Amino acid sequence: MEDWKKVLAQSITKPNDLAKQLGVDEKEVEDIVGPYPMRITPTVLATIKEKGDAIWKQVVPERIELDDIDAPDDPLEEDTDSPVPHLVHRYPDRVLLMVTNQCPIYCRFCTRKRLVGKPGFLKKGELDQAVAYLREHSEVRDVILSGGDPLLLPDYLIERILKALRSIPHLELIRFGTRVPGTLPQRITPELCEIVKQYHPIYMNLHFNHPDELTPEVKEACGHLADAGIPLGAQTVLLKGVNDDPEIMKRLMHELLLARVKPYYLYMADLTKGTNHFRTSVETGLKIMQALQGHTSGMAVPHFVIDAPGGGGKIPLLPGEYLLNLDEKGAVLKNYENKTYFYPQPSTTDNRELPMVGTSVSRDMCSAGAMDDYS
Repeated sequence: MEDWKKVLAQSITKPNDLAKQLGVDEKEVEDIVGPYPMRITPTVLATIKEKGDAIWKQVVPERIELDDIDAPDDPLEEDTDSPVPHLVHRYPDRVLLMVTNQCPIYCRFCTRKRLVGKPGFLKKGELDQAVAYLREHSEVRDVILSGGDPLLLPDYLIERILKALRSIPHLELIRFGTRVPGTLPQRITPELCEIVKQYHPIYMNLHFNHPDELTPEVKEACGHLADAGIPLGAQTVLLKGVNDDPEIMKRLMHELLLARVKPYYLYMADLTKGTNHFRTSVETGLKIMQALQGHTSGMAVPHFVIDAPGGGGKIPLLPGEYLLNLDEKGAVLKNYENKTYFYPQPSTTDNRELPMVGTSVSRDMCSAGAMDDYS
């Protein structure tokens, strides 16, 4: 057995083992892990410092998960947009291919709690169906491998999938969505890196929610992927009691860049059944974005999005205070220091005088209404 599989086999999956390790109520955990399985790898367990900390909240089952009974199982309506098994085609030029239901850990806030942890992976016949669909849809240029976690598949299956996808002439990009580097870094082997390198351009979006997840071992795994020529991005979910604090979020973004991972998305938590206790207000996310924008490198600022309920897709959000007014004259803008500036629209046939680009604006340089509303 490969080393990473041995490590994965040491994960906590049973309530009595969790009770021994962390002192939780075994019976309470039993009630939860029936509908919502549990897995905590040794790497993740080692980063838990105390009961209820940021790592604990992400992986330890809580009774409150069973109270949220009215929320939908599939809030993003992925099943509605699935023309063939395991494939979601929502956006014009890209699709999501869910290749396994298994994950290294089972996040308590997972948007696919209806699926993950249950038996099942992409079988050969189902892969053939997906490839046939993609061949018929030449508008698709980008495939995202997800699940579950695609990096939990054995090497030969990963290569089989990559080889099949690369046989499609119009397919340009292949992306992995994975939490493996941060939770099972032993899986990032030289053999895996060599396989992936053969099918470039390959991208990976890694899932990190808290700076404590980026241990030296995890950063080393990220480095192996980066050295294999794989551009790395990070996806983060805004979670109550985990990272809903500007300083924690800034520290996470800085640690990601040190690990050669570019912050990509910051998500509002989805409306998935069993996860409502993780949700924050939208204003919390906007305040975090204000605390990042201008106060740290632009490389450290992710896109803040809501994946719209009902299958609306990702919708970006920015604090409204940045754009104070927009009309035919130009844009009135406010920067991170709360200073106001004017950017003119392109000049027309008249030669009216406009403020220089980038200069501060006084009240009489734009509509009084706009300044009154935002001053």
